[in-house]
Amino acid sequence: MSITNADATAAYDLLSHARHIRCICHRNPDGDAIGALLGSGLLFEHAFPTATVSFHCVDPIPEQFHFLPAALRVTPVPLPPGEGPDAMRSDDVIVFLDIAEPKLTGLDRSHTRLFDGSIRTINIDHHPDNPRYGTINLVVSDFCSSCEVVARLAELLHWTIDAEIATCLLTGVYTDTGGLLHSNTNARVYRTVAYLLRQGARRQHIVTAVYRTADLSTLRLWGRVMEKVTVTEEGGAISAVTEGDFRATGAPYSALTGAIDYVNAVPGMRFSLILSERQGKVKGSLRTLRDDVDVSAMAGKFSGGGHRKAAGFALTGKLKPEMRWKVVDEGASNNPEQATDVSSH
Repeated sequence: MSITNADATAAYDLLSHARHIRCICHRNPDGDAIGALLGSGLLFEHAFPTATVSFHCVDPIPEQFHFLPAALRVTPVPLPPGEGPDAMRSDDVIVFLDIAEPKLTGLDRSHTRLFDGSIRTINIDHHPDNPRYGTINLVVSDFCSSCEVVARLAELLHWTIDAEIATCLLTGVYTDTGGLLHSNTNARVYRTVAYLLRQGARRQHIVTAVYRTADLSTLRLWGRVMEKVTVTEEGGAISAVTEGDFRATGAPYSALTGAIDYVNAVPGMRFSLILSERQGKVKGSLRTLRDDVDVSAMAGKFSGGGHRKAAGFALTGKLKPEMRWKVVDEGASNNPEQATDVSSH
């Protein structure tokens, strides 16, 4: 599966008639969302110089990604049509990036006109459960990242990718493949990486900023994650952090990104899960290294989603710790494994 020439041409025609191109990524943005947001926006500025291009996200861009070009140009999403001087109009085009479903924008209720068909939209994504909510949908579920989709679109339209754009797109490819270590890294991904490097992508800047730099508060938060890891009878490595953990360490919510990969490194586990409290909600991040486990199906039970090996969900509520102890009577002659469960809440 890939983008067809017809898909690329349709997207080009829509963008070429836009007065204003507004690029939006999902809330709590990760490297792929940020890379796709910035990389595509810069591409559109080069390709359509008469249009105004803007970059939007409900939540701030994490500081570790501030090295990317245009990162400081990202602003909150503007008001709906008719509600302000910078309001959206029917001749605007909205480009959604790395957003598997509308609710992940944080705008599905406050900005309903973004999704009701009254504004022309392009949906660029790689999540298999994406419901294709855009006017034009460039959704390729077997691509490793949304940045790879953007790179393919640029290739089909013969757009020039400069070093700044290449760095943005390579960031998304790197982060969504775990530095090219995850199982979604295939020959096509390596070809994309090679292409972006030829265009001048600053690989070492990405590696340093994403994988070799961490605030002390982040390390303290990750320490709490590791300290709380427990292994379940179902073969899951599970940890949790509360609002109190974030406050005590001084780490922002975005600092938790990447910790799941270390929890997932516990040998022999079927899956890993980190639960985190965030302003009245509990977010779950799931990972697996196994081919016979589908964590997206697990997340789907809680109205979440994602990929077979990386998924997530969010529930309203808070975490309540529970400790379970088992009393084993090792001296029992008839049944040496006889045991009694005792729970303490």
